Amino acid sequence: MAALAMGCNQQSASNTPVAGVTNSGTKTFEVKGVVHDVMPDKDKVKVAHEAIPGYMAAMTMTFEVKDPKELGGIKPGDSIAFKMVVTERDGWIENIRKLSTNATSVANAPENFRRVRDVEPLEVGNEMPEYHFTNELGKAVSFADYKGQAVALTFIYTRCPFPTFCPRMSLNFMDAQKKLESTADTPTNWHLFTITFDPEFDTPSVLREYAKSHGADEKHWSFLTGDLIDVTAIAEQCGLLFWRPDTNQPAGISHNLRTMVIDPRGRIFKIFSENQWTGDDLAKTLIEASKIKS
Repeated sequence: MAALAMGCNQQSASNTPVAGVTNSGTKTFEVKGVVHDVMPDKDKVKVAHEAIPGYMAAMTMTFEVKDPKELGGIKPGDSIAFKMVVTERDGWIENIRKLSTNATSVANAPENFRRVRDVEPLEVGNEMPEYHFTNELGKAVSFADYKGQAVALTFIYTRCPFPTFCPRMSLNFMDAQKKLESTADTPTNWHLFTITFDPEFDTPSVLREYAKSHGADEKHWSFLTGDLIDVTAIAEQCGLLFWRPDTNQPAGISHNLRTMVIDPRGRIFKIFSENQWTGDDLAKTLIEASKIKS
C-alpha cells in the first residue's frame, strides 16, 4: 500500500506561487515545497507543496519529473522550488531548484491512523464485500445488484484539480465507456463505479453535474457517495488512503490511487494501483472479466 504524507501549510505571502497560461491552454505555476520521497527509478518525487492560490490547496503529491537528472542531489527533507506544468490531461514538474537542506521532514501517516476499525485488504481472487451507497440520482445502490456483471470501481473527489490524479481516473473511465459502447460485439454486462471520498462536499447533486460533464451514461456508469465510515472502509480494503492534511483547507485531500475490476462472480479480477493505465486497458480488462460465468 502506498504511504501518504501530511500536506504542508501555505507559505508566507512573499512565497506566493505565480501562475501563467500559454496560448495552448497549458498552465504553469511556480511552487515551493518540501521533498518527502525521491523515486529516481520511476522519475517521480513526492513533495509536500504549498497552496497554489486559485488552483490547489496545500497537500502532498507524487509528481512526474520530465528530466530525471533534476532529481540528482535531491533528498527527503530538502526544501525545493519548481515549475508545475499542467495540461488538459497531464501534469509534471520541471526546473527543480534546491533552496535548503535538512528542512523539517513531513511525516508519514501514523501506523494506527484509522477512521474506522481495521479492515482486511483485498487481493485478486477475493470476494468483494457488500457495501451500500447512494448514486448521483439519489438512489440506493448495492454491489449485490450487479452480480453477473463485470464491474470497475475507482475513487476520486470532484475538487481534485491535478490532471494525473482524480481527473485522469475520470477521463480514463470516460474513454473506457466510449470504447465499450462503440465497439461491435462488446458484452453488455459491465458497469463503472466512481466513489467519492469527499462525501460532505460531493453530494448526489454535485456528482450528477460531474457525471454530466464527463458524458456518463447512467446505464453503465454510476457516481457513488455515502457515509464516511463506509467510504473509508471500502477505500482501505482496496488499498486507498486519504485524509485532509490541513483542516483549514477542506479542499485539500492527500491520497493515493486505486482502481479495481470485479468479475461477474463478485471476485477481484484485477487491481490497477496507480495511474499508468488507459481507458483501453480498462475496457479490455472488463471484456475479459465479463466472460467469466457467474
